[in-house]
Amino acid sequence: MHSFARRLHGGASGSAPAKPTKGLILDQGWRYDLIVGVCDTFLFRGQVREMWRRAADLASLQPGEQVLDVGCGTGALALEAQRRVGGTGRVVGIDPGAQQITRARAKAARRRLPAEFEIGVIERLPFPDQTFDVALSTLMMHHLPASLKRQGLAEIARVLKPGGRLVIADFKRQRDRQGRAARFHAGGSDLRDLVALVENSGLSDVATEEMRPRRFSAFPGASFVTARNG
Repeated sequence: MHSFARRLHGGASGSAPAKPTKGLILDQGWRYDLIVGVCDTFLFRGQVREMWRRAADLASLQPGEQVLDVGCGTGALALEAQRRVGGTGRVVGIDPGAQQITRARAKAARRRLPAEFEIGVIERLPFPDQTFDVALSTLMMHHLPASLKRQGLAEIARVLKPGGRLVIADFKRQRDRQGRAARFHAGGSDLRDLVALVENSGLSDVATEEMRPRRFSAFPGASFVTARNG
């Protein structure tokens, strides 16, 4: 169990000589999908996939909307979002990992979905002000130092339209886990800290929700934070 977690969260290989962000970069492409798939099937009892679906539900995605997935990885949530907004909608996923983006593009092409994927970082979102109806972020906030979280959330607020929605999902921090989940070495976030950061970014209507591990599951538990822009 621990070996999967260490491979997934213990480090990453950068394809560029200079690191483009102060956050942790996971850049394993198809290997990332393999490790996540094995962990989710045999250790988490499908709760990572359930977490992605719940994030999309909380976003209340509607046909024709424009959606940004920040830290999209290999595109699992972005592709689910694209299915929900349909052909008239637009979904863009950004991630600093080149192999992650290559994998996400291949998956979108194979499934004939028009989702777009770009190399990018949360602290410098390459989009004009008030571009997106929805911004999503899953399992990435614990990879960022506090200063970068503040900068990134300010950028998300900038690119959201008035009334635009934000959904963040992240593992619970290790000290708050119990049972098998407490022995799983993956990073996590403190829910109160996330709420404070979101509120300080200027977003409003902040609400939270938690997903608890199933019995005999090593799933670390997840916290959701939702908010609106203005």
